[in-house]
Amino acid sequence: MMESPLEEDWLFRRTGIGPEELDFLGQVPLFAGLTRAQLALLMSDASVRRYGGGTTLFYQEEAAKNLFVIFEGWVKVFRQTPGGREIVIAVLTRGEPFGETTIFDPEASPLGAFAVTDARLLVVPGERFIAHIRDNSDLALRLLAAMSAHQHRLVQQVEQLTVRSTSERLAGFLCRLCPETTGAAEIDLPFDKSLIASRLGMQPESLSRALARLRAHGVVARGSAIMIADVAALLRFSEGDVDKGA
Repeated sequence: MMESPLEEDWLFRRTGIGPEELDFLGQVPLFAGLTRAQLALLMSDASVRRYGGGTTLFYQEEAAKNLFVIFEGWVKVFRQTPGGREIVIAVLTRGEPFGETTIFDPEASPLGAFAVTDARLLVVPGERFIAHIRDNSDLALRLLAAMSAHQHRLVQQVEQLTVRSTSERLAGFLCRLCPETTGAAEIDLPFDKSLIASRLGMQPESLSRALARLRAHGVVARGSAIMIADVAALLRFSEGDVDKGA
């Protein structure tokens, strides 16, 4: 008798997605609201893959074939201008999807993606992903709602880049890296400061000045190690309470 693709042991053998990872995927905004059965069916053609840091996942202008979700690591999504300048669109980490919009374009992706660190990714073939959506109108509606919410978050991100000072932007980035939301924390920057600066829409020298200004808010930097005296207070600062200067 043929095993059902909704059986989780079958799913794990076929894709490498275990029960805990299926739970995790259910919390990813792109898939929020899907039932466990719908999610398992959607993932039945996926695979879990590891990529070394420095690996190009897909190129700009290349036909987009896959949707990705990050389980571990950091990924840079970027665009190359005709003049050769690289514009960092996003630097993504655990739980964040990418490629979800470009798979609907049969021509070419307007963006490229690059593994900044070693990464463990869920790879969902775009063609099969679209086929599942085509066969299930309820799934299509849920995914459209999730993608709309994701788009809304991107708009908020662009807004923050235009209205927040460099210090506030950096403070928000550091808070995002903290495992705690209150009290003291110590973190390591996951990649080099020049990429962080690009991600936050500033020059490397501006990032250094912003980091120096954050000393007044309890942030001490020693190389890539960052000590934060009070994560909650730094988060409040990042939301624009004080220090409007760049």
